[in-house]
Amino acid sequence: RSTLFPYTTLFRSALAEMTPDLYDFEKMKARFSRYLIEKGMRKTTERFMILDHICRIQGHFDVEMLHKQLDDDHFHVSRASIYNTIETLMDAHIVIRHQFTAQLVQYELHDAAATHHHAICSYCGAVKEIKDERLSDGVSRLRTPRFTYEYHSLYLYGICSKCKFRIAHRSKKSVAT
Repeated sequence: RSTLFPYTTLFRSALAEMTPDLYDFEKMKARFSRYLIEKGMRKTTERFMILDHICRIQGHFDVEMLHKQLDDDHFHVSRASIYNTIETLMDAHIVIRHQFTAQLVQYELHDAAATHHHAICSYCGAVKEIKDERLSDGVSRLRTPRFTYEYHSLYLYGICSKCKFRIAHRSKKSVAT
């Protein structure tokens, strides 16, 4: 099951208005085309359709969600093609992979991921985006000898308020019995 945040359509459109270039398919298509040419790879309809749908999601996604979205648009492509295209998009620095928990792998556009960090509930796996310029600036200024910084991703693990409430409620019930 996908634990993609429950974005509403309203939130997605507001997000797109605030950060229009982050999800601009034409911009991503041009970057991907240059990468494919540079690597001597074919520019296929499948690769660009997958990228188009990734840009439409405007947030985290998993392979199942992407596959369903492509099927819903009557564009049938195998999961293997999706995985292979995502690997190519990661090599091109267009998409990044998030391993939030041992079971939860999601992807996101590289440019969008640079705008936030993630808080992950250790109990339910819920993922919340955190926007804090101080964190981003601090991590960006770190220097490590003999290491070239490309990008960073920060994950904070803890307990979300819903799980904290459930745990407290359960412990109250067990004390009462």
